[in-house]
Amino acid sequence: MITFVPTPIGNLKDITLRALDVLRAADVVFCEDTRNTVRLLSAYGLNKPLVACHKFNEREAAEKLIALSREGKEIAVVSDAGMPVISDPGAVVCRALKEAGEPYTVLPGACAFVCALALSAFPSDTFLFLGFLPEKNSARRTLLERVKEYPETLIFHCAPHDVDDYVHTMSEVLGNRRACAVREISKIHEESVEFFLADGYTGEHRGEFVLLVEGNSAPRTFSLTPEEQVKAYISEGMDKKEALKRVARERGIAKSELYKRTLDD
Repeated sequence: MITFVPTPIGNLKDITLRALDVLRAADVVFCEDTRNTVRLLSAYGLNKPLVACHKFNEREAAEKLIALSREGKEIAVVSDAGMPVISDPGAVVCRALKEAGEPYTVLPGACAFVCALALSAFPSDTFLFLGFLPEKNSARRTLLERVKEYPETLIFHCAPHDVDDYVHTMSEVLGNRRACAVREISKIHEESVEFFLADGYTGEHRGEFVLLVEGNSAPRTFSLTPEEQVKAYISEGMDKKEALKRVARERGIAKSELYKRTLDD
């Protein structure tokens, strides 16, 4: 049998007993990076032949995998962390197996964006997982424009060095929505930080991130104009800077625009 095996996304103990059984029984393990898989196997006293299967050689690796399977070999497929196929290599292998008529199975297990959705406490009845945004800014904007009207929670994977660029582009295209950055899932420094897109993310920029953004909600009806709402908050004892910030958030408009409107107040 060919088995796709999810691996820990942080804590090494987050591997299942069944996953360990499959890895022990495997004649060969196809993996994203042999160095990472060696560390995982060594932690559990396992030593298996490894074959690299990454985004640059996945088609060739799939052909080798099918040949070994037809020889009667037990094969495990893993990525560096989490569920193969989900923002990781594996999709090409799955398609090749389907086309070749080779049976395979998938074990349940660790998946970063599912954990992040629970940690964020954002609406989870419906959501849209979009993985990593495209590298080119124009392509990023095109994708975000396509989903900006969706009411579902939007979920993205993000490398730490891309967080600020992601958030800035999201703010420009999606507007000032609630967002949540979840990082270091299942590790010692795990955290979930909620913020507004227009304010930017000001937390630690280490570890792999999952960014969640609230979906597009129906326009709210306000009895006061934005300027009147600012005055109302000030009359309640709030200073003008905080009042401007709060109204901008609630209305989904830029604080700078609202500031210009209230310069004479």
